[in-house]
Amino acid sequence: MSGFRAFLRNNGLSLAFGALFLLSLVGQALSGLADFNDKQLAHGVDQVGLGSYLTSSSFAVDVAENWQSEYLQFFLYVIATVWLVQRGSPESKPLGRIGTESDEDQLLGRCVKAGSPRWAKAGGWRTAVFARSLGLVMGTIFLLSWLAQSVAGVAAYNAEQLSDFGDPVSWPEYLVSADFWNRTLQNRQSEFLAIGSMAVLGVYLRQRGSPESKPVGAPHGVTDESG
Repeated sequence: MSGFRAFLRNNGLSLAFGALFLLSLVGQALSGLADFNDKQLAHGVDQVGLGSYLTSSSFAVDVAENWQSEYLQFFLYVIATVWLVQRGSPESKPLGRIGTESDEDQLLGRCVKAGSPRWAKAGGWRTAVFARSLGLVMGTIFLLSWLAQSVAGVAAYNAEQLSDFGDPVSWPEYLVSADFWNRTLQNRQSEFLAIGSMAVLGVYLRQRGSPESKPVGAPHGVTDESG
């Protein structure tokens, strides 16, 4: 197998979802531009080009509000699954491994291996940070996306206010506005429902060959992935 084909095989999941992300973002930009220009015409304002729309607060807030919701979902999922379990679900750890687990389970201290990451072997603050790095990065991206949503959101909101001859608001005022919290919460309920549904449905349903499913013949009550 050639190096390029091996690269595609070994990174197929990230490449496929990366491509889907870009296609979806392009689709959102084009459809969002059409919708934006329809509203511009309704208000008797000139239409804008794609470049102007991509740098507008309207496009930025639409993207950021989805990002903050998605990264909050995965941040909470990463943290919650440390301590919470669901009997029989492939999304859950075995019932007896609730918590941060032992050094033996986590391949730390005397249990590190030759191929273990450098910071897992280092000890001290570096290992402590690395041991929580996934949650830290997910949480940081969520907070930055939420901040971006609020900054772009107040600009988009004020633009609409001015076009409707309303009064603009300050950033702190926008943070307690219905518009900000509607944008913030409108996706979260669906994200939490999806995670909870996946955890429960995985107890009783199967998808052959998927790591998100237990083996087809595994008993419903078996919680670990091996069946």
